[in-house]
Amino acid sequence: MHDHRRALINGLLNLAVFLETHPDVPASSSFTLYHFPKHDNDDDLRAEVDGIAARVGSDIDFEDSPYGHYATSVFFGPVEYRAVAILAAARARHDAESSYRGCIEPDSN
Repeated sequence: MHDHRRALINGLLNLAVFLETHPDVPASSSFTLYHFPKHDNDDDLRAEVDGIAARVGSDIDFEDSPYGHYATSVFFGPVEYRAVAILAAARARHDAESSYRGCIEPDSN
């Protein structure tokens, strides 16, 4: 098992024990763990999400607007594991929308 995977599992288990033993600490009513495939092209991104969907028995969630994310989820009560592929068109749109970030400063008056 990969070191990062074992560290994540241990962290989640430790968090669960911590929340169980510290009922006075606030906690959200839900939690989502995201996995973002690291591929350069849409076909490979979709293939990885398709493979995850097949392994966990979930459907593909794809909306062409506004974000164009190709995703799948499985729920364990209020806890969600979600694999999300951010396709090229969505990345390009984000880059275009962010291209002026930091170049414009609002008037301080």
